[in-house]
Amino acid sequence: MPIGVPKVPFRSPGEEDASWVDSEISNQLIGLMIYLIIEDDTQDLYLFINSPGGWVIPGVALYDTMQFVQPDVHTICMGSAASMGSFILRILLLSYIITVMIYQPAGSFSEVATGEFILEVGELLKLRETLTRVYVQRTGKPVWVVSEDMERDVFMSATEAQAYGIVDLVAVE
Repeated sequence: MPIGVPKVPFRSPGEEDASWVDSEISNQLIGLMIYLIIEDDTQDLYLFINSPGGWVIPGVALYDTMQFVQPDVHTICMGSAASMGSFILRILLLSYIITVMIYQPAGSFSEVATGEFILEVGELLKLRETLTRVYVQRTGKPVWVVSEDMERDVFMSATEAQAYGIVDLVAVE
């Protein structure tokens, strides 16, 4: 039986919304990365990002996989990398005409019982601490600066994201 590379659609047929980093997309990308390194662990991987954000746990799983795999995973932003998109964005941006946004994780507690609400708030705070710690390690900024910036949605241009320390390189035309 032949083995092929799974296809990861940006949009499902009939869907008008851009894909978020959700469990399905994250699992497909993780599976694809693992498959590609099993096939040839000497080739670097390239992940092109144009993401409005997404769920925290699938985004962290994707980020962890990118750290784990043996060849380098280069991320290239084409358009925008908001919230979890900016979290997994690591290496470079393709042009000056992009947007990067960092944020704090949010939850939906409107239909949750009180006991579950308290547990979920605790988990949300742990996730926020994890994201803050990773941004601090990557940017070299103090914890209080990153925490303050995550309190509100901070939008940056490519050069601002480079100055902040989120990306290493801004490619020019």
